[in-house]
Amino acid sequence: MIPDRIIEQGTLRARNGRATVEVRLPWYRALPASCISAAKLTIDGAEAPAETLRWEMNGEEFTFAEMKSNTQEWWFPTDSAVLSGDLAVDAGAHEVRVDLELYIPYIIIADDQVLHIEEHDTKTMEVAA
Repeated sequence: MIPDRIIEQGTLRARNGRATVEVRLPWYRALPASCISAAKLTIDGAEAPAETLRWEMNGEEFTFAEMKSNTQEWWFPTDSAVLSGDLAVDAGAHEVRVDLELYIPYIIIADDQVLHIEEHDTKTMEVAA
């Protein structure tokens, strides 16, 4: 819904073989962690291995498996979350891509199915200090 604002410009960081970037919710209402079903982090065409991805929000870090049933933590449109994964990134400018898969629990599209959205954003940015 708001894909061009997913990646926060200037938030790419790299440390000890891990890359992080801040992301914003591409939806107009808050969602519980359980509705964030998947993400991908790609830098200069190299995708972070799925098993290394971590999601941080509200000061807590989670795997996507841990978020699957988590309805206690909420992602609000005004808050950034941090997506990280194992990717070696050198200083300089890089093309950063984030893919998100979200479920919108209050929009029923068929019998027992809720709206599923996939959003993507790509930005070029320098590694922040």
